[in-house]
Amino acid sequence: MEPITFNPLYMERVWGGRELERVYHRTLPNPHQPYGESWEIVDRTKEQSVVDHGPLAGTSLHDLWTTRRMEIFGAEYGNHPRFPILIKLLDSRDDLSIQVHPPADLAAGLGGEPKSEMWFIAACDPGAKLFLGLQRGVTRADFEHAIAHGTVADCVHVVRPRPGDSIFIASGRLHAIGAGFLIHEIQQNSDTTYRVFDWNRPGLDGKPRDLHVAPSLASIDFQDYEPAMDTPDGDILASCAYFQTARKSLAAGQAIANPEPGKFSVLSVIEGILQSTAGRRFTMGRCLLLPRDAPPLTALENSSVLQVTLPGSA
Repeated sequence: MEPITFNPLYMERVWGGRELERVYHRTLPNPHQPYGESWEIVDRTKEQSVVDHGPLAGTSLHDLWTTRRMEIFGAEYGNHPRFPILIKLLDSRDDLSIQVHPPADLAAGLGGEPKSEMWFIAACDPGAKLFLGLQRGVTRADFEHAIAHGTVADCVHVVRPRPGDSIFIASGRLHAIGAGFLIHEIQQNSDTTYRVFDWNRPGLDGKPRDLHVAPSLASIDFQDYEPAMDTPDGDILASCAYFQTARKSLAAGQAIANPEPGKFSVLSVIEGILQSTAGRRFTMGRCLLLPRDAPPLTALENSSVLQVTLPGSA
């Protein structure tokens, strides 16, 4: 089978911008609105990827996952009723809210879903900041005092990464993306986010966005002090029970295929151009699903690709 691509779902966000249009040459739905997220591959009740090309055009990811799983994806991958990972592009022109996702052992009791994720920094402005974990010595009592006095940002550790850096964000880690980033995000299939501080700004409707103080306090890992950006293990940027992400560097003419025979992968093009055996080209910013029996893709120039796989027992 040839690579499968999907129509992106663009999300307006108060902190977003137009970098997806400028850098990746996307056509955004509204020429006047800020778009912070493009959901590239998603299988949720309200948000659904739909194939945009070829004989499967018009078919949802959910239909592929439920009716053609072995043919397209390969392994059984547990009893997931929906495709278990979600892939996004993020454009932050302003700071995101300081937030947390609930750990697996607490999520159901809080009425949410666990969400671990990883970020790959595709581009960033000089000096752009990520907010990650707590400053050393900050206690829960200190943090609660900061919430009451609007000084939460003073408690959060700041990192200034460079393009090409990455970090794994486990459920329970306090975090926020600062202004000036273009990020590829790979995550569990979840949309549960608890905002604990939103810089006292209004949302797109002019009203303050809801905060979720109680579930945030229940979810935050108060021993997570001053994390740094991750150090890759060879090609591997992140590996957990839910997904593995590798960065592959390809010279012109070099091919890339699924790393395990009989199992799919997802490719996100960071730089360069890939071409399929049928002649389709996939340029910077394109995300595609490589079915289990798809032939390799060839780099037409020096290229860099994120390759995401799913553990067979996930």
